[in-house]
Amino acid sequence: MSMTEIDLPDQIATEALAIRMAALSKPGDVIALHGEMGMGKSVFARAFLRALAQDQALEVPSPTFSLVQLYDTPKGAVAHFDLWRLDGPDGLFELGWDEVQESIMLVEWPERAGDELPAHALHLTLTQGTGDDSRKARLEGWSDRL
Repeated sequence: MSMTEIDLPDQIATEALAIRMAALSKPGDVIALHGEMGMGKSVFARAFLRALAQDQALEVPSPTFSLVQLYDTPKGAVAHFDLWRLDGPDGLFELGWDEVQESIMLVEWPERAGDELPAHALHLTLTQGTGDDSRKARLEGWSDRL
């Protein structure tokens, strides 16, 4: 599995990474977003979804309470999961997890999906950088595209 590390000096850099990843994504992809609260997972998700939808004004609410939001984009359906409040992998099927496997899936708190997270998922981990607004991104997977 390939691994890449990227320094993200500010939120704009996180958004630029999301836009690049949206351009590389295709139906059936799973992007697993790892990181503590406040590390920029929602910033990444919002920029990713707006890029895919080709709509910079797209309303992208956090799916913290609904657990999943679905979007139609020119690349096809996108399912944005936030599994923070999920009790465990069994709850995924009530959310329609198996029905969206052909879609692009963006998954926050993917560790709560357990073994249900596909082996081909791209793992993106965001951690604190050297400054308040800076982050480090570690990308694991997609060796054929990165």
